Amino acid sequence: MAKEDQGVRVFQGILIFGNVVIAMCGLALTAECIYFVSDQHGLYPLLEATDNDDIYAAAWIGIFTGFCLFVLATLGIVGIMKSNRSMLLAYLILMFIVYCFEAASAITAATQRDFFIPNLFLKQMLEYYQNPNPVNNDHAWKINGVTKTWDRLMLLNHCCGVNGPSDWQTYMSSFRSINNDADFPWPRQCCRMDDLGKPVNLQACKLGVSGFYWNTGCYDEIAGPMMRHAWGVAWFGFAILCWTFWVLLGTMFYWSRIEY
Repeated sequence: MAKEDQGVRVFQGILIFGNVVIAMCGLALTAECIYFVSDQHGLYPLLEATDNDDIYAAAWIGIFTGFCLFVLATLGIVGIMKSNRSMLLAYLILMFIVYCFEAASAITAATQRDFFIPNLFLKQMLEYYQNPNPVNNDHAWKINGVTKTWDRLMLLNHCCGVNGPSDWQTYMSSFRSINNDADFPWPRQCCRMDDLGKPVNLQACKLGVSGFYWNTGCYDEIAGPMMRHAWGVAWFGFAILCWTFWVLLGTMFYWSRIEY
């Protein structure tokens, strides 16, 4: 009998440890997703203009599920320590619901990584950047957001366009429709700036003289952070789900052995 009681205690300890890990991972997931939705890189307007910001939706779900995992793991620990069937049943049902939400969040984040291709941001840049003819308030909001975001990206990251300065020459765009090709072959933000924020040599920049304009594209500066965030939300979420599955399986077995 003593050995049986000792075995139960060991099994309880394993389940409690498993739930402690779930609780800590839930807090870490919440913190990660809060960092992502706070848009530290200021890239949300670019996704908003594509009408597909599901990666942010996945992160918001991650905030919810991360906090729920922490709360439910605490409930599970108390239920295991007290061997309370009702408490553990509530824990299992609610955890299953949260499990489904987190699976949806991780799958959404994983699939969105394939969405971040150069042509997506190129099309949006050509259509919205300095567009003088907004159709409605929503369109005007997107134009303003995209224009400000691209100006900042090109200035701070020393890049030009999605693939390079040739984007502004090769394709028709809203920017090209309102600017003379000789005076504005590309936006002024593509020029090398001095400490006062003015082009070092504007004429050389217009002529495309090497060293006076940025000849690399901004795609890596856009897709890089988005890919990393999508990877973090997706695969950390999947890792939590794998761990939680075994903890729930053990908890269900333990629940079935508790006497009424």
